[in-house]
Amino acid sequence: MTFSAPTTEQLFVLRTITGIEELASFERFAEATPDLVEAIVEGVGEFAAGEFAPLYRIGDTVGARLVDGAVKMPEGYAQAYQHYVEAGWSALSAPADHGGQGLPFSLATVALDSLGAANMAFALCPILTVGAIEALHHHGSDEQKALYLPKLATGEWTGTMNLTEPQAGSDVGALRATATPRGDGTWSIKGQKIYISFGDHDMADNIIHLVLARTPDAPAGTKGISLFLVPKYRLDADGNPGEANGVKTVSIEHKMGINASPTCVLQFGESVGELIGGEFGGIRAMFTMMNNARLNVGLQGVQIAEGATQKAMWFARERVQSARAGAGRDPVAIIEHPDVRRMLLRMKAGTEAIRALLYYASGFVDRANLGIDGAREMVDLLTPLAKTYGTDLGSEIASLGVQVHGGMGYVEETGAAQYYRDIRIAQIYEGTNGIQAADLVGRKLGMGGGDVVRGLIADVQRDCGNHPALSALAGDCAEVTEWMIGASVDDRLAGSYPYTTMMAVMTSGWLMLKQQRAAEAMLDAGEGNADFLSAKLVTTRFYLDRMVPEACGLKAGAMAGAEQLYALDAEALAG
Repeated sequence: MTFSAPTTEQLFVLRTITGIEELASFERFAEATPDLVEAIVEGVGEFAAGEFAPLYRIGDTVGARLVDGAVKMPEGYAQAYQHYVEAGWSALSAPADHGGQGLPFSLATVALDSLGAANMAFALCPILTVGAIEALHHHGSDEQKALYLPKLATGEWTGTMNLTEPQAGSDVGALRATATPRGDGTWSIKGQKIYISFGDHDMADNIIHLVLARTPDAPAGTKGISLFLVPKYRLDADGNPGEANGVKTVSIEHKMGINASPTCVLQFGESVGELIGGEFGGIRAMFTMMNNARLNVGLQGVQIAEGATQKAMWFARERVQSARAGAGRDPVAIIEHPDVRRMLLRMKAGTEAIRALLYYASGFVDRANLGIDGAREMVDLLTPLAKTYGTDLGSEIASLGVQVHGGMGYVEETGAAQYYRDIRIAQIYEGTNGIQAADLVGRKLGMGGGDVVRGLIADVQRDCGNHPALSALAGDCAEVTEWMIGASVDDRLAGSYPYTTMMAVMTSGWLMLKQQRAAEAMLDAGEGNADFLSAKLVTTRFYLDRMVPEACGLKAGAMAGAEQLYALDAEALAG
């Protein structure tokens, strides 16, 4: 199978869901003309297929390795990464005044979609760098921005986020890494961090670690955390990497998947760091790093769904087995069998639905950056929906890909299992999906006294017309929302996950309906690619008629409360 980026689909969703042409009407994004957008989408798609996709398999079978205390990437990765930097793909949405192109975040989202569909583990490296850029852009000093952002923007240097410690996972406030003043405005950073994606590698000249640590006499918990910039190599007087900065790679994790992404244990010992923002401002800066990163992790669900679907489609056309019922005795390609068709259409429609959800959210990131009223609240609301549902459905689609392959899917040589193994982590990192659901009912539900959530539901209800399933789901979401607002904390949390899924499916269904209407209008006008638009009508109807109704069944669980969950004490439950 040869990977091919879904550029026609991406451009269609950018125009009909993201509203890329509306964004280009603002001076800040005026360069995002239709011709440039199309050239970028097609160009990065070709690059992903030609440079990233051929390395997907070796990234899994060989993986990143720790050799003499340093991480060595699989053959071909360093060269492909340099080609990525030279082509300028890293700089698409980075600030224009610091070496970037200043284009919409939504356009960079499309680029990551193609790169990650070709090679999810490889594309994780740019995602981490984006987080470092965001933190520095919003919280760094002018000197820090001038020194570090240009190299991060081009991708010549990469970035990391160092939050987790052995005793401090989701509970960030339990971290113990320390930062001690050195007397010259810099700090001595000590401590160990775990699960650091691309914490070390041999593809770039420097790695800029953003590290959460405690200063002397800092208060306990999250209030006492500060953020520090700690480069792998200290910079010399000319701003170039010089001597090593005491950052030791202790080990890399042996993981279920994403083996081309070195997940490192890093030891900081007398490492020189610079404070980013004010002391004790680490949590605020951390969320700046993580918010867009959470959307990009949701996008990883789209990436894997696309790759797994392409592989399953290819296999289903090639694999000949059994005659089709009622259609003679000759064996046919399995794509002709009804249940295989069910799985393939679910994969295709599901991929399109989560792509629409992620592209929709990315458009609000751009609108928030433009200062448009209500856009930041929409980003905050859509982020837990997109991260949770994107990775949940991406995992389901990868699992279906294995199923389409049958027994061959369980054999590693076919490559179907790699998609399944690679995507599973996305439901865990950057805040587990359970934490995303808790965030929805704990923080986002209360925005504007509940009116932000109510507003989204009202938009869907107003726009869905007489579509029975979508209308019913929107009504259920409205009912559960009001119940949640009046419920106890435990009862809200007990139903948070099904509620999050209901809201995400409702929003995705609405976006699929928008695409259906756009496709119908284009076909009526004789515009666009007729084959693509006709297929779009099938996938949107499949999602609306078959997948949206499933979410209505989650209402009972969303409103069941917490009492039953505690009917057994911990000892009885575990026994």
